[in-house]
Amino acid sequence: MSDQSSAELVTVESETLELETVLSVPEALPAYAHPGDAGADLTTRVDVVVGPGERVNVPTGVSIALPDGYAAFVVPRSGLAAKRGLTTLNAPGTVDAGYRGEIRVTLHNTDLREAVELQAGDRIAQLVVQKVERVRFVPVQALPESVRGSGGHGSTGGSDALQSLVTSPEITTEQKERP
Repeated sequence: MSDQSSAELVTVESETLELETVLSVPEALPAYAHPGDAGADLTTRVDVVVGPGERVNVPTGVSIALPDGYAAFVVPRSGLAAKRGLTTLNAPGTVDAGYRGEIRVTLHNTDLREAVELQAGDRIAQLVVQKVERVRFVPVQALPESVRGSGGHGSTGGSDALQSLVTSPEITTEQKERP
């Protein structure tokens, strides 16, 4: 009988997809920061300043050859968004299997007061590679019923909770005016 108070570490073996990659410089090679990370870091190849509220299309120096049945998705780095207001537009950016050009990242500075300065080699986004399914779209007269139905944006109640926060008397005028 095993001691249920001790935690067991379960290691799952998974195949690693080898991805042919062309780099403008060796330092551009995407890398995972930690074992088990879903996204490999992409870096900027150039020094760049993203002014308040501006967007800039930034080269990564990375081109990849995805096999059929895969796609890569460029997603924001949470630390850049939380600490500096820097995120990616068109997120996630889709890299299709047939695309062979350089992966570029459109960065957006959501801070309306401070510019964000990046140096060549700074991490700017993550690249997540996933298997994707091809589907055949079949026209029908009606869709089968589901629990959610046709309820769209905000239909699960989350937007009502946000609205009550905005109108709450505890929020000061200064907080409401912040960009």
